Amino acid sequence: MKKYIFGQPIETQAAVLELPAEQNPVPIGTIHTDKNHWKMSIPLNQKDVVYGLGQTVRGINKRGWTYTSWASDDPEHSEDRHSLYGAHNFIIVDPVEDPEAKPFGLFIDNPGKVVFDIGDTKRNEIQIQSAPDLNLYLIEGNTSYEISQKFRKLIGQSYIAPKFAFGYGQSRWGYKTKDDFRDVLSNLKAIDVPVDMIYMDIDYMERFKDFTVNNQEFGNHFKEFVDEMKKEKIHLVPIIDAGVKVENGYSIYEEGKEKNYFCKMDDHTSDFIGAVWPGYSVFPDFLNHEASQWFGMNYKMMTDAGIDAFWNDMNEPALFYSETGMKNLKNYLAEFAADPELPRDCYDTFHLNDQVNSIKNSMKDYESFYHHMGDQWVSHDKVHNLYGYKMTQSASDAFKKLRPNERTLMYSRSSYIGAHRYGGIWTGDNKSWWSHLPLILHQLPALNMCGFLYTGCDLGGFGADATRDLVLRFMQIGIFTPLMRNHSALGTRDQEPYRFENPEDFSFLVKTRYRLIPYLYSEYMKAVQNNDLMFRPLSFDFPDDEIAREVEDQLLICHEMMIAPVTEQNKTGRMVYLPEEMIQIRIKPTCQEVGRIILGEGWHYIQYPENQVIFFVRKDKTLPLVHIPAKRVDEIDYDNLEMVGYMDSEYELYDDDGISSDLDHCNASITIHKS
Repeated sequence: MKKYIFGQPIETQAAVLELPAEQNPVPIGTIHTDKNHWKMSIPLNQKDVVYGLGQTVRGINKRGWTYTSWASDDPEHSEDRHSLYGAHNFIIVDPVEDPEAKPFGLFIDNPGKVVFDIGDTKRNEIQIQSAPDLNLYLIEGNTSYEISQKFRKLIGQSYIAPKFAFGYGQSRWGYKTKDDFRDVLSNLKAIDVPVDMIYMDIDYMERFKDFTVNNQEFGNHFKEFVDEMKKEKIHLVPIIDAGVKVENGYSIYEEGKEKNYFCKMDDHTSDFIGAVWPGYSVFPDFLNHEASQWFGMNYKMMTDAGIDAFWNDMNEPALFYSETGMKNLKNYLAEFAADPELPRDCYDTFHLNDQVNSIKNSMKDYESFYHHMGDQWVSHDKVHNLYGYKMTQSASDAFKKLRPNERTLMYSRSSYIGAHRYGGIWTGDNKSWWSHLPLILHQLPALNMCGFLYTGCDLGGFGADATRDLVLRFMQIGIFTPLMRNHSALGTRDQEPYRFENPEDFSFLVKTRYRLIPYLYSEYMKAVQNNDLMFRPLSFDFPDDEIAREVEDQLLICHEMMIAPVTEQNKTGRMVYLPEEMIQIRIKPTCQEVGRIILGEGWHYIQYPENQVIFFVRKDKTLPLVHIPAKRVDEIDYDNLEMVGYMDSEYELYDDDGISSDLDHCNASITIHKS
């Protein structure tokens, strides 16, 4: 691994290994710099593959599109998008055609906008552009898999989630009252769905204000309600947003304002004010160490009530509009309304729409406010991609004081490389679209490459109306992701498992997840401690297999398993490619026995009904399944595991108490199980 310094980089703390700065030129591609720009060009051969970039659209192979690393509040995750919620500036280039060439990885450590044109403008060229101040890391190795592991070592160990976080979570924007949450639990019980977490979206707050609860509903009895859920072994997971409501008498606002903990305008005195869910809001300056510590310690209100799990949202940061932006729009609309000739034609109407839409997440707004970093002021656009990362770190640092001996579930919407050490992420506001099934398969390995192991998507899709078959197909993927949460938006079709006919199918899928938790948790903890990946493209393990290189709707999970889910509507099965002999495991709801069939290398058509679970055990491997699924994670029977896979194969099962933050004192154990 080599480090090259250009200009005067902002310290992001993304990397944890201290590397000396190289004095020789970068041996890969060509680099041009001037006082305003940095550009790197890298030639590609026709079949070379490019991996990485974490949370982006399109395929596992990133060739053929331009990706802009700019954390964006954009729920339209269609293939024409250039940015999503995370900014993960790491790529691996695998020179497939040249047998003498070796793969290499590049990490562009710049927290502002970075553009990756990967064979878009020129098919056989990568063009990377950014501002001129950055650290460039070059990672070399024999395989893409090896490079990903080296990069993980460079950026540090991934966040360790509590074991209960591997249970099923039910969520929906719109749960408001205590009875709403009770009804969710009651309805899941009625159809025999195991569950460990119920999520609290913004409606639990008092007018969307951070670190408050709805007074009319909870009053001073929030802790009593948390305790009531705890008796049911349910963890409530409240949301925390980045924006703090501007309101006199609101203690969080008043204290932060008094201590100058909010981001400032260019006068470095006036608070920047933008609108999000609470209305006009100010934004904690998470890049100011004192402000970050202050915000994090405000989680105490929730942890004192017994909360041990959170999700951070709106932390790109999202801006519905700013004071300045709204003022300018009103002036434009007044001028538009005063001109009797407008609109003259359709172009005037288009311009009107553009003006109205431009006030949301405006680049002018992002350029207009500042952070106090150490002894300098830095405009937000230069450090934009750090905001969600530093909010997650703010909470994580606080939990070490508020819950010093226990793990806290924490995950975020926005992130930068480095945030993986402090929490997980979910893939944001996806849609109930069939195209978002393969999208999660593409994102999982890329996120793992960047250190994000505790991750998953909103099962069933957050926006738009879900159908029964779509939710089931989402869940057939979500069974295998560390985060397994069904979540949907206010105004969309209700998609909890009990909303559909034949709910026993949903119950079966969740129960199968609980049968897999010992394996998934074991492999997660091994991946954390060994800087490994849980999800890999087939080509990482079979680099010389041309077919494996192009298969993007199957994934290797850990070292024992491969999945090949159905991702198209009205399909009852699919073609599956096996790069080696494997055992097909088929779990049916009506049969206690697990079906096992040995399949040879090559293509196979596999029938895959919506109410079954199919995966493939790799050659000479085995893995554990719980014999009878539990209702909660802490009730899983580790003493009655059945092994599925190749005869005479062994599996090393890692387990611990699932909650101790110090791995040296978590009662960890390793047991060998033989098939």
